[in-house]
Amino acid sequence: MADLTPRRFLTPLIHVLVWGLFGLTFLLFQPLTGRLVMPPQFWLKQGLMFCAWVATFYLTAKVSVPKLLFQGRTGLFVLALVGTTAAVLFFSRFLESALNLPELMDKAFQAAAGRPRLARTGPRIDTMGLLTTMFVLGISTSITVVQKWQKDAEARQELEQQRVSSELSVLKAQINPHFFFNTLNNIYALTLLDGEQARTAIHRLSRMMRYVLYDTAGGFTLLSQEIAFVQDYITLMQLRLDERVTVTFERPEPMQDVPVAPMLLLPFLENAFKHGVAATQSSSIYVALRQPAPNVLELEVRNTRLALPSTDLAGSNGIGLANTRRRLDLLYPGQFNLLVDDHTPANEFRVHLTLHVA
Repeated sequence: MADLTPRRFLTPLIHVLVWGLFGLTFLLFQPLTGRLVMPPQFWLKQGLMFCAWVATFYLTAKVSVPKLLFQGRTGLFVLALVGTTAAVLFFSRFLESALNLPELMDKAFQAAAGRPRLARTGPRIDTMGLLTTMFVLGISTSITVVQKWQKDAEARQELEQQRVSSELSVLKAQINPHFFFNTLNNIYALTLLDGEQARTAIHRLSRMMRYVLYDTAGGFTLLSQEIAFVQDYITLMQLRLDERVTVTFERPEPMQDVPVAPMLLLPFLENAFKHGVAATQSSSIYVALRQPAPNVLELEVRNTRLALPSTDLAGSNGIGLANTRRRLDLLYPGQFNLLVDDHTPANEFRVHLTLHVA
């Protein structure tokens, strides 16, 4: 189907209006002498010269600039401008000679002033024609260069958007299998201890998989859905912990449902469960989501800093946090603040993320 948007007709309309204004000004111009009546040949020359300048404009815009200037042939481009100017001036001189304009203008001037005009000697330079031709060539070149720059900028922006989209897809693809690999390891360990809890974990995991595969297909999800996903994840991870590990989760109350990037918070939680849980030592994990303003989301994650090796049922390979920082850079450039303190006075590892989501 043809593009019938107003933008398609905007450029031709601007050209018509500009040329109409220029032509009206040019065709109505005449020497400022009160009783001077211009001969018809004068108006014929004006009309033909107007057509010549229109042709000069588009010849430069469509041929000289794209084929010479944009191809790096600057010398040939300058020669083309000089040649075009010479051709227009020659055409002007030819029209004057063919229409016998010098003699007709002298008669018109004599009739208006009551005395003959002094005869001109030597070669005559059409100063007005030269200046007008240079003006047309300059405007044509400038407009074409600016349009080329705008198209190149739009193309670069489109390529950058495609690159960002592709990179985000890769990063998300790395995070999702990573998460499911960790969770399946947890369920495997749970099947050896409690079959009923394992079945409950599988049901919760299927709900989380549905969220990842379908609810996040559009690129963004609602905050309420992301919080439900985080709660499912924490509950699933708690199934394999004992009473020596204290897990606290706080959610924003009240909550403003705003769009957020899906699974952006998960790696921070994974990191806390990976490094904040030990088989023989008491520890704690604290997760808090706050919403100080409708368009501001804060995440605080703290876990006990353990000197002993952690119990790693998650099997993390360390790519989660690095990918999350990269996703933040791509999705929220200049709109987030990530603070990481690996040794607080309370002997905790602390992550604090402030995110402007709208």
